[in-house]
Amino acid sequence: MKLVGFFNRDGGTFKTTDMPAYEKRAEAAFREAGHDFDAIVFSGKEIIPAMERAAKRDDIDGIVAGGGDGTISAAASIAWKNGIALGVVPAGTMNLFARSLRVPLDIWQALDVLASGEVDNVDIASANGRPFIHQFSAGLHARMVRYRNAYSYRSRLGKIRASTKAALGVIFNPPEFEVEFEAAGMRERRRVSAISVSNNPFGENALLYADNLTSGELGFYTANPLKPLGVARLAVDMLRGKVRENADVMVLHPAEVHLHFPKLRFKANCVMDGELLPLQRDVSIRLHPGELKVLVKQGLAAQVDASERREPAA
Repeated sequence: MKLVGFFNRDGGTFKTTDMPAYEKRAEAAFREAGHDFDAIVFSGKEIIPAMERAAKRDDIDGIVAGGGDGTISAAASIAWKNGIALGVVPAGTMNLFARSLRVPLDIWQALDVLASGEVDNVDIASANGRPFIHQFSAGLHARMVRYRNAYSYRSRLGKIRASTKAALGVIFNPPEFEVEFEAAGMRERRRVSAISVSNNPFGENALLYADNLTSGELGFYTANPLKPLGVARLAVDMLRGKVRENADVMVLHPAEVHLHFPKLRFKANCVMDGELLPLQRDVSIRLHPGELKVLVKQGLAAQVDASERREPAA
Protein backbone atom coordinates (compact mmCIF):
# COMPACT_ATOMS: atom_id res chain seq x y z
CA MET A 1 0.00 0.00 0.00
CA LYS A 2 1.00 3.62 -0.49
CA LEU A 3 0.75 5.14 2.99
CA VAL A 4 1.73 8.40 4.66
CA GLY A 5 2.35 8.65 8.40
CA PHE A 6 1.39 11.74 10.41
CA PHE A 7 2.69 11.97 13.97
CA ASN A 8 1.60 14.72 16.38
CA ARG A 9 4.67 15.62 18.42
CA ASP A 10 2.44 17.56 20.85
CA GLY A 11 0.30 14.52 21.62
CA GLY A 12 0.70 12.59 24.87
CA THR A 13 3.47 9.99 24.66
CA PHE A 14 5.13 11.72 21.72
CA LYS A 15 6.01 14.71 23.92
CA THR A 16 8.70 12.59 25.59
CA THR A 17 9.66 10.52 22.54
CA ASP A 18 12.71 10.94 20.31
CA MET A 19 10.62 11.84 17.27
CA PRO A 20 13.39 11.69 14.63
CA ALA A 21 14.17 8.16 15.84
CA TYR A 22 10.49 7.24 15.85
CA GLU A 23 9.99 8.63 12.36
CA LYS A 24 12.93 6.56 11.11
CA ARG A 25 11.66 3.39 12.83
CA ALA A 26 8.16 3.87 11.37
CA GLU A 27 9.50 4.17 7.84
CA ALA A 28 11.67 1.08 8.31
CA ALA A 29 8.81 -1.01 9.73
CA PHE A 30 6.39 -0.25 6.92
CA ARG A 31 8.92 -0.44 4.12
CA GLU A 32 10.22 -3.80 5.39
CA ALA A 33 6.61 -5.04 5.23
CA GLY A 34 6.43 -4.02 1.56
CA HIS A 35 4.63 -0.69 1.79
CA ASP A 36 5.52 2.59 0.13
CA PHE A 37 5.66 4.71 3.27
CA ASP A 38 6.79 8.18 4.31
CA ALA A 39 6.48 9.53 7.86
CA ILE A 40 6.24 13.21 8.81
CA VAL A 41 6.18 14.80 12.28
CA PHE A 42 3.88 17.77 12.78
CA SER A 43 2.78 20.07 15.57
CA GLY A 44 -0.78 19.79 16.83
CA LYS A 45 -1.86 22.84 14.82
CA GLU A 46 -0.34 21.56 11.58
CA ILE A 47 -1.34 17.92 11.53
CA ILE A 48 -5.04 18.08 10.58
CA PRO A 49 -4.58 20.37 7.55
CA ALA A 50 -1.67 18.16 6.45
CA MET A 51 -3.81 15.00 6.66
CA GLU A 52 -6.62 16.71 4.75
CA ARG A 53 -4.26 17.66 1.93
CA ALA A 54 -2.79 14.18 1.72
CA ALA A 55 -6.19 12.45 1.74
CA LYS A 56 -7.23 14.31 -1.40
CA ARG A 57 -4.33 12.87 -3.37
CA ASP A 58 -5.19 10.09 -5.80
CA ASP A 59 -1.92 8.20 -5.29
CA ILE A 60 -2.28 7.06 -1.66
CA ASP A 61 -4.23 4.19 -0.12
CA GLY A 62 -4.27 5.39 3.46
CA ILE A 63 -2.84 7.42 6.31
CA VAL A 64 -1.26 6.34 9.58
CA ALA A 65 -2.05 8.82 12.37
CA GLY A 66 -0.27 9.02 15.70
CA GLY A 67 -1.44 11.22 18.57
CA GLY A 68 -4.16 11.63 21.16
CA ASP A 69 -7.85 10.84 20.80
CA GLY A 70 -8.50 14.24 19.16
CA THR A 71 -5.92 13.61 16.44
CA ILE A 72 -7.22 10.08 15.84
CA SER A 73 -10.84 11.27 15.67
CA ALA A 74 -9.90 13.91 13.08
CA ALA A 75 -7.90 11.36 11.09
CA ALA A 76 -10.83 8.92 11.09
CA SER A 77 -13.15 11.63 9.80
CA ILE A 78 -10.72 12.47 7.00
CA ALA A 79 -10.18 8.82 6.06
CA TRP A 80 -13.94 8.13 6.04
CA LYS A 81 -14.79 11.14 3.89
CA ASN A 82 -12.08 10.26 1.37
CA GLY A 83 -12.55 6.49 1.33
CA ILE A 84 -8.99 5.65 2.38
CA ALA A 85 -7.64 3.38 5.12
CA LEU A 86 -6.57 4.55 8.58
CA GLY A 87 -3.83 3.17 10.79
CA VAL A 88 -3.90 4.24 14.45
CA VAL A 89 -0.80 4.76 16.60
CA PRO A 90 -2.06 5.35 20.19
CA ALA A 91 -0.07 8.18 21.74
CA GLY A 92 -2.79 9.81 23.85
CA THR A 93 -4.16 9.51 27.37
CA MET A 94 -7.10 7.13 26.86
CA ASN A 95 -6.54 5.78 23.32
CA LEU A 96 -10.14 4.57 23.20
CA PHE A 97 -10.40 3.87 19.46
CA ALA A 98 -7.09 2.00 19.47
CA ARG A 99 -8.35 -0.16 22.34
CA SER A 100 -11.48 -1.00 20.34
CA LEU A 101 -9.31 -1.94 17.36
CA ARG A 102 -7.01 -3.96 19.68
CA VAL A 103 -3.93 -2.06 18.56
CA PRO A 104 -1.05 -2.40 21.06
CA LEU A 105 -0.86 0.63 23.32
CA ASP A 106 2.95 0.66 23.08
CA ILE A 107 3.73 3.10 20.25
CA TRP A 108 6.72 1.05 19.05
CA GLN A 109 4.85 -2.27 19.02
CA ALA A 110 1.94 -0.61 17.21
CA LEU A 111 4.18 0.13 14.21
CA ASP A 112 5.03 -3.54 13.64
CA VAL A 113 1.41 -4.66 14.08
CA LEU A 114 0.06 -2.08 11.64
CA ALA A 115 2.83 -2.61 9.09
CA SER A 116 2.13 -6.35 8.92
CA GLY A 117 -1.63 -5.94 9.36
CA GLU A 118 -4.66 -6.04 7.09
CA VAL A 119 -7.49 -3.71 6.15
CA ASP A 120 -10.83 -4.24 7.90
CA ASN A 121 -14.11 -2.35 7.64
CA VAL A 122 -15.63 -1.00 10.86
CA ASP A 123 -18.53 1.25 11.81
CA ILE A 124 -18.41 5.02 12.23
CA ALA A 125 -21.17 7.33 13.50
CA SER A 126 -22.20 10.92 12.83
CA ALA A 127 -24.16 13.63 14.66
CA ASN A 128 -25.81 16.13 12.34
CA GLY A 129 -23.35 14.99 9.69
CA ARG A 130 -20.22 15.38 11.84
CA PRO A 131 -18.48 11.99 12.21
CA PHE A 132 -17.32 10.51 15.49
CA ILE A 133 -15.61 7.24 16.38
CA HIS A 134 -16.28 7.07 20.13
CA GLN A 135 -19.26 8.97 21.51
CA PHE A 136 -21.56 11.96 21.54
CA SER A 137 -22.63 13.03 25.03
CA ALA A 138 -24.46 15.77 26.90
CA GLY A 139 -25.05 16.44 30.58
CA LEU A 140 -22.65 14.93 33.11
CA HIS A 141 -19.81 14.26 30.69
CA ALA A 142 -20.03 17.66 29.01
CA ARG A 143 -20.00 19.43 32.36
CA MET A 144 -16.99 17.40 33.49
CA VAL A 145 -15.04 18.27 30.32
CA ARG A 146 -15.94 21.96 30.77
CA TYR A 147 -14.70 21.86 34.36
CA ARG A 148 -11.53 20.01 33.32
CA ASN A 149 -10.77 22.53 30.59
CA ALA A 150 -10.83 25.27 33.22
CA TYR A 151 -7.73 23.71 34.82
CA SER A 152 -4.28 24.10 33.30
CA TYR A 153 -2.19 20.98 32.68
CA ARG A 154 0.81 20.16 30.50
CA SER A 155 1.22 16.42 30.87
CA ARG A 156 -0.74 13.21 30.76
CA LEU A 157 -0.60 12.98 34.56
CA GLY A 158 -1.75 16.58 34.80
CA LYS A 159 -4.72 15.82 32.57
CA ILE A 160 -5.67 12.86 34.75
CA ARG A 161 -5.48 15.06 37.88
CA ALA A 162 -7.61 17.74 36.21
CA SER A 163 -10.15 15.10 35.16
CA THR A 164 -10.34 13.80 38.73
CA LYS A 165 -10.98 17.30 40.11
CA ALA A 166 -13.61 17.91 37.42
CA ALA A 167 -15.35 14.62 38.19
CA LEU A 168 -15.60 15.55 41.87
CA GLY A 169 -17.04 18.92 40.88
CA VAL A 170 -19.74 17.27 38.76
CA ILE A 171 -20.66 14.84 41.55
CA PHE A 172 -21.59 17.76 43.80
CA ASN A 173 -23.23 19.79 41.02
CA PRO A 174 -24.94 17.40 38.58
CA PRO A 175 -26.95 18.85 35.66
CA GLU A 176 -30.62 18.14 34.96
CA PHE A 177 -32.43 18.91 31.70
CA GLU A 178 -35.26 17.82 29.41
CA VAL A 179 -34.86 15.83 26.20
CA GLU A 180 -37.20 14.34 23.65
CA PHE A 181 -35.81 11.31 21.89
CA GLU A 182 -36.78 8.88 19.18
CA ALA A 183 -34.87 5.60 19.04
CA ALA A 184 -35.57 1.90 18.46
CA GLY A 185 -39.28 2.53 17.98
CA MET A 186 -39.57 4.56 21.20
CA ARG A 187 -40.52 8.21 21.41
CA GLU A 188 -40.35 9.87 24.83
CA ARG A 189 -39.83 13.10 26.67
CA ARG A 190 -38.00 12.85 29.98
CA ARG A 191 -35.74 14.66 32.40
CA VAL A 192 -32.20 13.35 32.56
CA SER A 193 -28.77 14.13 33.97
CA ALA A 194 -26.84 12.50 31.13
CA ILE A 195 -27.12 11.30 27.55
CA SER A 196 -24.52 9.30 25.67
CA VAL A 197 -24.64 7.83 22.18
CA SER A 198 -21.68 5.62 21.30
CA ASN A 199 -20.31 4.20 18.08
CA ASN A 200 -21.29 0.60 18.91
CA PRO A 201 -22.33 -0.31 22.48
CA PHE A 202 -19.82 0.07 25.28
CA GLY A 203 -18.13 -3.07 26.50
CA GLU A 204 -17.80 -4.05 30.14
CA ASN A 205 -14.75 -1.92 30.86
CA ALA A 206 -14.02 1.07 33.06
CA LEU A 207 -13.03 3.38 30.18
CA LEU A 208 -16.32 2.88 28.31
CA TYR A 209 -15.11 1.90 24.86
CA ALA A 210 -16.66 -0.54 22.40
CA ASP A 211 -15.33 -4.10 22.41
CA ASN A 212 -16.65 -4.58 18.88
CA LEU A 213 -16.88 -1.97 16.11
CA THR A 214 -18.84 -4.07 13.63
CA SER A 215 -22.16 -4.66 15.40
CA GLY A 216 -24.15 -2.25 13.21
CA GLU A 217 -25.67 -0.64 16.32
CA LEU A 218 -25.31 2.51 18.37
CA GLY A 219 -25.23 2.45 22.13
CA PHE A 220 -27.85 4.87 23.51
CA TYR A 221 -27.66 5.62 27.23
CA THR A 222 -29.65 8.02 29.40
CA ALA A 223 -29.38 8.59 33.14
CA ASN A 224 -32.32 9.75 35.26
CA PRO A 225 -32.02 13.04 37.20
CA LEU A 226 -29.32 12.36 39.78
CA LYS A 227 -28.38 13.76 43.15
CA PRO A 228 -24.73 13.67 44.30
CA LEU A 229 -25.08 10.18 45.79
CA GLY A 230 -26.62 8.91 42.56
CA VAL A 231 -23.77 10.37 40.50
CA ALA A 232 -21.26 8.71 42.82
CA ARG A 233 -23.01 5.34 42.41
CA LEU A 234 -22.99 5.77 38.64
CA ALA A 235 -19.27 6.58 38.74
CA VAL A 236 -18.58 3.42 40.74
CA ASP A 237 -20.59 1.31 38.27
CA MET A 238 -18.63 2.90 35.40
CA LEU A 239 -15.34 1.98 37.06
CA ARG A 240 -16.66 -1.58 37.48
CA GLY A 241 -17.72 -1.75 33.84
CA LYS A 242 -21.29 -2.35 35.02
CA VAL A 243 -23.17 0.69 33.72
CA ARG A 244 -25.99 -1.51 32.43
CA GLU A 245 -26.68 -2.70 35.96
CA ASN A 246 -27.29 0.82 37.29
CA ALA A 247 -31.00 1.27 38.03
CA ASP A 248 -30.96 4.90 36.83
CA VAL A 249 -29.57 4.08 33.37
CA MET A 250 -31.64 3.19 30.30
CA VAL A 251 -29.83 1.36 27.48
CA LEU A 252 -30.97 0.92 23.87
CA HIS A 253 -29.15 -0.33 20.76
CA PRO A 254 -30.67 1.51 17.77
CA ALA A 255 -29.18 2.35 14.38
CA GLU A 256 -30.39 5.97 14.63
CA VAL A 257 -31.19 8.39 17.46
CA HIS A 258 -33.01 11.70 17.12
CA LEU A 259 -32.72 14.16 20.02
CA HIS A 260 -34.60 17.39 20.69
CA PHE A 261 -33.81 19.70 23.59
CA PRO A 262 -36.97 21.81 24.14
CA LYS A 263 -35.45 24.06 26.81
CA LEU A 264 -31.92 24.40 25.53
CA ARG A 265 -29.93 26.77 27.68
CA PHE A 266 -27.65 29.43 26.28
CA LYS A 267 -24.10 28.11 25.91
CA ALA A 268 -25.15 24.50 26.54
CA ASN A 269 -22.43 22.06 25.53
CA CYS A 270 -21.99 18.55 24.21
CA VAL A 271 -18.89 16.42 23.80
CA MET A 272 -17.89 14.57 20.64
CA ASP A 273 -14.82 12.36 20.87
CA GLY A 274 -13.56 14.40 23.80
CA GLU A 275 -14.07 17.82 22.17
CA LEU A 276 -16.39 20.31 23.88
CA LEU A 277 -18.82 21.80 21.34
CA PRO A 278 -22.01 23.91 21.37
CA LEU A 279 -25.11 21.73 21.80
CA GLN A 280 -27.69 22.14 19.05
CA ARG A 281 -31.42 22.04 19.75
CA ASP A 282 -31.95 19.10 17.39
CA VAL A 283 -29.39 16.34 16.91
CA SER A 284 -29.73 13.41 14.50
CA ILE A 285 -27.25 10.61 15.13
CA ARG A 286 -26.67 7.83 12.61
CA LEU A 287 -24.46 4.78 12.37
CA HIS A 288 -22.61 4.12 9.11
CA PRO A 289 -21.95 0.36 9.21
CA GLY A 290 -18.66 -0.83 7.77
CA GLU A 291 -17.84 2.49 6.10
CA LEU A 292 -14.47 3.16 7.78
CA LYS A 293 -11.40 1.27 6.54
CA VAL A 294 -8.83 0.58 9.25
CA LEU A 295 -5.55 -1.26 9.61
CA VAL A 296 -5.76 -4.06 12.18
CA LYS A 297 -3.58 -6.95 13.28
CA GLN A 298 -3.21 -9.66 10.65
CA GLY A 299 -5.98 -12.22 11.12
CA LEU A 300 -7.98 -10.15 13.61
CA ALA A 301 -10.94 -9.64 11.28
CA ALA A 302 -11.29 -13.40 10.83
CA GLN A 303 -11.24 -13.92 14.61
CA VAL A 304 -14.32 -11.80 15.12
CA ASP A 305 -17.21 -14.21 15.40
CA ALA A 306 -19.78 -13.89 12.61
CA SER A 307 -22.51 -13.37 15.19
CA GLU A 308 -20.81 -10.10 16.23
CA ARG A 309 -21.11 -8.70 12.70
CA ARG A 310 -24.84 -8.10 12.62
CA GLU A 311 -26.93 -6.11 10.24
CA PRO A 312 -27.94 -2.61 11.44
CA ALA A 313 -30.75 -2.62 13.97
CA ALA A 314 -34.26 -1.93 12.66
